[in-house]
Amino acid sequence: MPFAGLYVVLLAALCVPFFVKKVEEELEVFLFLLGCCAVTITSQWDMHLIKEALTEPVKITAAVFFAGLIFRISQGSIARNVNRVANAIGIKFFAFLVIAGLGIVSSVITAIIAALVLVEIITALTLDRKSEIRLVILACFAIGMGAALTPIGEPLSTIALAKLRGAPYHADFFFLLRVLGVYIVPGILLFGLTGAVLMPLKRKEVHGLMEERREDVWGILLRSGKVYLFVVALVLLGQGFKPVIDTYVSKIPYQGLYWMNMLSAVLDNATLAAAEIGPAMELVQIKSTLLGLLIAGGMLIPGNIPNIIAAGKLKIKSSEWAMTGLPLGLAVMAAYFFFLTVTGQ
Repeated sequence: MPFAGLYVVLLAALCVPFFVKKVEEELEVFLFLLGCCAVTITSQWDMHLIKEALTEPVKITAAVFFAGLIFRISQGSIARNVNRVANAIGIKFFAFLVIAGLGIVSSVITAIIAALVLVEIITALTLDRKSEIRLVILACFAIGMGAALTPIGEPLSTIALAKLRGAPYHADFFFLLRVLGVYIVPGILLFGLTGAVLMPLKRKEVHGLMEERREDVWGILLRSGKVYLFVVALVLLGQGFKPVIDTYVSKIPYQGLYWMNMLSAVLDNATLAAAEIGPAMELVQIKSTLLGLLIAGGMLIPGNIPNIIAAGKLKIKSSEWAMTGLPLGLAVMAAYFFFLTVTGQ
């Protein structure tokens, strides 16, 4: 199996967007081409994959498009109410509520809807660019982690429960909440507190910001198309790298799996979960595998659908995201790894 070619593809996905401006601007197309390369290298093209790649993004794209239309119609009302609440309770407490609230409810309303709500809230606020990016990234970390608490929230949790439904775990609807809740809920609250600390005491008024960001129908359609292409790219990349994962995953201890899952920053975490999770694993292996996938998903834009939606709407570049997402993600991963290692749980 020509794995060497896949390593070149992975290196390109990780590095090229930060050094080539055109690639950064057209990240969806670049990742789509890399996905095609990965599948070609491993000779996996077939009608089933093509059908999956074309149909998998449809629901997500439709949600983004119709939510965009709804939010456009109600944008003035949203802006007034968001700013009224932020002014009444203070931007710091408001940031905490946005991050922690969306992180918790994402397991019920789905990560996609939570991300769309986040985008509209951020669009309505008048924050300086640096504060805005920090708030978005912290919220996307929280949403990505919180959505995994139920099978409704995101595909990763649905796949994990399907793989663990039989003996010995007999996973039910609340299995991940019981197993991961003690790790994820405090993490979401800490993301919220971090956001509150980092927010400025006063907001910088940016006149005309709402008008600048007001999308017409063509803009909403274009953004939805980019989301569609992004998801196609993730499906292809996940399938392309599946032979590597299938070959090596069974030989890696849970500590290695945890750090290996930093691949979730650029690959589809649902694909990785499908390849890694199984009933033969011990509970600590399941915990470490899922936590590694969930945390790493916030590090870079391709890591999670919420990242993709927020970065696309708010025009956040790969380098801007990475400057906050990478150090934050590494620090959080190190903290969770220390806790898992010390407690052995």
